[in-house]
Amino acid sequence: MKSAFLPDRSVVKVAGEDARNFLNGLITTDVDRLKPGQGRFGALLTPQGKIIADFLITEVPAGHGGGFLIDCPKALADSLATKLKFYKLRAKVTVENLDLGVLAAWDGQPAAQPDLAFADPRNGELGTRILIPEDLKQKLSDLIGAELVDAADYEAHRIALGVPRGGLDFMYSDAFPHETNMDRLAGVDFDKGCYVGQEVVSRMQHRGTARTRSVKVLLDDVSPEVGVSVMAGDKPVGTMGSSAQGKGIALVRIDRVADALDAGQPLTAGGLALTLAEPEIVRIPAKQPIA
Repeated sequence: MKSAFLPDRSVVKVAGEDARNFLNGLITTDVDRLKPGQGRFGALLTPQGKIIADFLITEVPAGHGGGFLIDCPKALADSLATKLKFYKLRAKVTVENLDLGVLAAWDGQPAAQPDLAFADPRNGELGTRILIPEDLKQKLSDLIGAELVDAADYEAHRIALGVPRGGLDFMYSDAFPHETNMDRLAGVDFDKGCYVGQEVVSRMQHRGTARTRSVKVLLDDVSPEVGVSVMAGDKPVGTMGSSAQGKGIALVRIDRVADALDAGQPLTAGGLALTLAEPEIVRIPAKQPIA
């Protein structure tokens, strides 16, 4: 089993007697179904349905003070806390940044279950998240029976699984949840009540109008730079995201890529060849006629 402390993550705490209802009315996941020891994937959206910040959230046991901990990108922690305070109005909640980070553990089951640990809900192979101060990373790794490795090893694992990372594989405030596969990674609950941006997200779900998607790609030895255009012949069809060890993630127009595949056109990024790891993912199922 491996573990890595992720220096790009931070933790925001939301607590108070109204915390559950407050969060449930704002974010894409159903906080009513959350329990201590569990994690859920979600996001805070703009009213237009675009991602302000995506994150993992877990409930704190009552014995540890209760409330909810949001495992979010460190670069967005302050702005996310500020945005949540903006929505607070008269709700009885507190919002604060904590001096905690994230230890990710994968390739096995932890030998012990530490406090503030939960399985990553996006993909079982991503393993376990443990919210701890950085100075405890070696102690916790020893406790769960994991070899502490560099965060780059976790990044390569994430990329191989095709799980997008904001700021690299898509830009915040510029992407809809469907475009980053949140609907496929258990990040949107379509049965819960209203939340900010819900109308747009529900419309995309019911109409099947998502034409841009994050997809896994296979590369040769050299990786393209983040942000370069993915080309089908001489036509841009998307943008390259993160890559490692011959695998990568790209944000592409799936209809245009499907047309390119049908026409036998090669895909490139920065002049480097790439192929889709799962070509069928760009095929949009034909709508069935209503009986």
